[in-house]
Amino acid sequence: MGGVLIIDDEEDVRTAIREVLTRAGYDVRTASDGQEGLAAQRREPAAVVITDIIMPEKDGIEAIREIRKEFPEVKIIAISGGGGLSAVAYQPETIVTTAYLAAAKDVGADRIFTKPFNRTELIEAVAGLLTEQAL
Repeated sequence: MGGVLIIDDEEDVRTAIREVLTRAGYDVRTASDGQEGLAAQRREPAAVVITDIIMPEKDGIEAIREIRKEFPEVKIIAISGGGGLSAVAYQPETIVTTAYLAAAKDVGADRIFTKPFNRTELIEAVAGLLTEQAL
């Protein structure tokens, strides 16, 4: 298991993250939604999965749940431009806009980022998660 899998329905976001992480020396693959991302993870497991939350087909919350269940050792970073960090509005199975990232953390995301985020912070998060995984 190695590399990074980026799951995001926005092509420009996938491309930007892929370029940043490739330049940092990581092997990066991409998927356009949670369904495609889960299939990619099953074919060739990544060490780190970066997933958007709000996507068609299979959203990031469901993708995180399934990836965490099948690949408990994988590290997951959840990203979203439509949520907040507060768990106040979170209700199981009912996700309101202000709680997307809190819900992602609750179902197994190791780190969360609100879009837009700093590329240095993302690179440091990936490096840190890979170090944790190696221990």
